[in-house]
This record gives sequence, C-alpha cells and structure tokens, in this order.
Amino acid sequence: QVHLEESGGGLVQTGESLRLSCAASGRPFSLYAMGWFRQAPGGEREFVAAINWSEGDTYYADSVKDRFTISRDNAKDTSYVQMNALKPEDTAVYYCAAVSGADVRFLNYRSYRAYDYWGQGTQVTVSS
Repeated sequence: QVHLEESGGGLVQTGESLRLSCAASGRPFSLYAMGWFRQAPGGEREFVAAINWSEGDTYYADSVKDRFTISRDNAKDTSYVQMNALKPEDTAVYYCAAVSGADVRFLNYRSYRAYDYWGQGTQVTVSS
C-alpha cells in the first residue's frame, strides 16, 4: 500500500508559478512510477505529466509541455510538478498517482486506469 499526499496548491494570477509536491509513504517510493492528473469542475480527470521509476523518463500532455516540469526525489519520497506561466485553463484539482514501476499498465501512462494509488488532490486556481 502506498499513501500519497499532495500539497502546494493555491490561488495565483495568470503567468505566475506554483510547485506541487506529492509525498509518498508506505512501500519504497523509488519502485513506483508517478503521474499527475487534474480535474476541472464538470470535467473528466485528465493526464498532466508522468515520470517512470527507473531512468526518470518524463511525459507531458501537450497542453502543459514547455510550461510544467515533473520530477522526483527518491531520497525524499516525493514527486514534484513545477508549473510556470499558469493560465486560467489550468484551474483544477490536481492529483498525484502511483503504480508499480514494473507494472505494464504504465505503458498507458496517460490513462487514470494505469495507476493504483491516488492522493486526495490539491486545488489550483489561476485568476485572469
């Protein structure tokens, strides 16, 4: 079992930055691939970014590529997403998720079904 807890959300203006953190506890964090998703009111949960457990390869949704950066610090059992140049359309609840790095479901990292563990979410609001 892996417990995930997000933090770092808040209210910012267009063009500003935020860094979200996802602290993990339970099984060794280094063995898990991590993903970030978001869900706006009335919308579906959508993929934002992911990072694998071994080489640290990263993947991004087109809508956030070149603005968001996902990373992980295995020594701190934490994943991060640095969000720059925020836009009002980035407003959503952001969730981190984890799945065993050996699980072939991570090949479909853009799908929420690829992940076993989820945090409770953190709200990001970008005002225009």
